[in-house]
Amino acid sequence: MKWLAVFALVCIILGWALWTPDLDRALLEQRYRRSPADHLEVLGAFLHVRVTGPVDKPAVVLLHGFGASLHTWEPWATALERDFRVIRLDFPGSGLSPPDPTANYSDTRSLQLLLGVLDALGIQRAHVVGHSMGGRIAWTLAARHPSRVDKLVLLAPDGFASPGFAYGVAPGVPAVMQLMRWTLPQWMLRMNLEPAYAQPTAMTDALLQRYFDLLRAPGARQAMLQRMEQTVLVDPVPLLRTIQIPTLLGWGEMDAMIPPANAQDYLKALPNARLVTWPGIGHLPQEEAAERTLPAVRDFLLEPIR
Repeated sequence: MKWLAVFALVCIILGWALWTPDLDRALLEQRYRRSPADHLEVLGAFLHVRVTGPVDKPAVVLLHGFGASLHTWEPWATALERDFRVIRLDFPGSGLSPPDPTANYSDTRSLQLLLGVLDALGIQRAHVVGHSMGGRIAWTLAARHPSRVDKLVLLAPDGFASPGFAYGVAPGVPAVMQLMRWTLPQWMLRMNLEPAYAQPTAMTDALLQRYFDLLRAPGARQAMLQRMEQTVLVDPVPLLRTIQIPTLLGWGEMDAMIPPANAQDYLKALPNARLVTWPGIGHLPQEEAAERTLPAVRDFLLEPIR
């Protein structure tokens, strides 16, 4: 039975080495919150919301992707706030927003919260920019609530089912991923983030540290797993065809997460869309090459609406 004792000892050592505890929320807020006023309580959820730029300028809302936070937009927001009132938010369980007390992470709930934020800020219409998961929420908002959106920018948007997946079916989350609630060493996170960047140097130590810290916010990893389990895709084409507003699609040509070829599906379905692609850039153009990618988006947002 000696081998059982050795095995148990190895498991204890591995568990100790890989255990990744949550960080204190107050510490995270000290590091990553700009102001104690950057929050709103909407429909029972406590959301981290950051608003910058002149109140009398057109509003633009920036929606982050899965596993990210409003900080992903920092370079873009700084540049856009000269001409726009820029609104960013962390979806529940992301960034500095605590988990949703309802434990509901469906797109329907995300839309309700987003509309609640706009209402609380007195914004009737806005340009909406969404990346990846945030892109799916952005185009769903434009389809279901067209009176609230002026222009739409979709960066590598999610929405079309990948091969092997079906619409209307909840995805299966591998049991091994449940371990993420207790173990997420930084080297493992780096390994999972690296494919999102075409250039390895784009993922700086500071950027990796921010992702690592915010994913260790209390309840964040459990919320991420619940969001995965509750994401049920619907056939996007009928909804996309109803979107008449000007739409800009943006894609890094080296996106390894959501293939640039997906842009053609969107162009076929969206009546008033155009596409811009960026060579040598991956899934996170706003992080990897902010100065190269923002001009096309900014010019689009500044164009008069015909």
